[in-house]
Amino acid sequence: MDTITAAVRRWRTAASDAGMSTAEYAVGVIAATAFAGLLLKIVTSSEIQGLLVSLIKRALRQAG
Repeated sequence: MDTITAAVRRWRTAASDAGMSTAEYAVGVIAATAFAGLLLKIVTSSEIQGLLVSLIKRALRQAG
């Protein structure tokens, strides 16, 4: 019985630490938002748009 009780206690302790706390969640959301903003800035730059358009045109030419 002591083994089962110890196992349940270990499971409860591990389960209570699972997931992110509110502060960790907020930091994760801020980091994800900053990364999305950076990607948006990069993708909307004229150099990258030109590269993407040329890549798509080349792929379409080879496909058909």
